[in-house]
Amino acid sequence: MKNTLFILLFIISISFGYSQTADSTQTTIQPKNKEQIKPVRRSNGKASIKKVFFGGSFGLSFGTYTSVRIYPMIGYKITPKLSIGTKLMYEYAKNTSFTHNNTYNNYGLSVFSRYRIIPQIYVHAEYNYMNYESYRSNNENFRFAVPYLFLGGGFVQRTGRNSHVYAEILFDVLNDENSPYADWTPFYSVGVSVGF
Repeated sequence: MKNTLFILLFIISISFGYSQTADSTQTTIQPKNKEQIKPVRRSNGKASIKKVFFGGSFGLSFGTYTSVRIYPMIGYKITPKLSIGTKLMYEYAKNTSFTHNNTYNNYGLSVFSRYRIIPQIYVHAEYNYMNYESYRSNNENFRFAVPYLFLGGGFVQRTGRNSHVYAEILFDVLNDENSPYADWTPFYSVGVSVGF
């Protein structure tokens, strides 16, 4: 009985050892020319960070309708010519033309894409969703949302090693019935970006 158990363990160990040897002697196909071997370059994240850009625009207007607009943005360069991004939007407004001074807090979000035709000129497409505050005749406030689809273009000029100033003109092609703007009103924007 002990001899049978010993022989069985011996056969298992030999077959185990053979399978290890057989696996370790497998051949791999080598290219004839060693220059064909391309080393795998691991990204350390620095290249991806250089593709990120940020900036935004800031607007002020004064008078019977006072307005403060803050639009920070962040984007990513997919290729040297094509980029995508998003903007947060906040507007504070005060209208003193009524008997009561009405104040408004409007906010929104947008996603955009830009394509550079030449280094200074780009085309721009942006989907924008704004939530507006308004007042009824009884001075009761309410909120309503308006979608926009902006198409247009812009001009960008380098102002430093990695900073730019841009100016763009966009047109809303949706012309939603709740929009506070007249149909095909041009939207002008001037801003600063780092990395674009």
